[in-house]
Amino acid sequence: MNFQEGDRVETIDDVIKGIVKATKGNTITIETDEGFPLQFEAAELVKINADEIVRELSNQKIYSAIQEKEASKKPKRNFERTRKEREQNAMEVDLHIHQLTKSHKGMSNYDMLSLQTDTAKRQLEFAIRKRIPKVVFIHGVGAGVLKEELYYLFRQFDNVKYYDANYQKYGLGATEVYIYQNPK
Repeated sequence: MNFQEGDRVETIDDVIKGIVKATKGNTITIETDEGFPLQFEAAELVKINADEIVRELSNQKIYSAIQEKEASKKPKRNFERTRKEREQNAMEVDLHIHQLTKSHKGMSNYDMLSLQTDTAKRQLEFAIRKRIPKVVFIHGVGAGVLKEELYYLFRQFDNVKYYDANYQKYGLGATEVYIYQNPK
């Protein structure tokens, strides 16, 4: 094949493209796209026609490159969860004494209260370890002794805020605890 200065060429065995800068017999000197001068035998090179260059830069390739660039500029959407979804992810802990033990006969009020508060503390620490953001403690209405003990327990944690739970779902006998993973 006959090469002339200014021809666009590509090597057969490598992915090297460039422009012919000089020809000396069968030895062709090209300047690669990266700017390096290299010498090849004429049999190692193939001429690239202008039609092939245009084909390489087809509309589809140009369009996909533009789409990729635009996609990287767009901020990622952070989908806000609905209230219903947030409530479904809450961990529920029922502290009624009949849920915690098979038989509470023979237990004093102090023993029952200790079992309930120990269970609440264990479950709260579990939720903190597992990074569960919300726990609902079901304590019942009663005289309010267990509720006050729970509030005392919750105040011992810096990364915890507590509120009355959803009235429609739990009535007055539950407390909702939010656990902040990165306390300030």
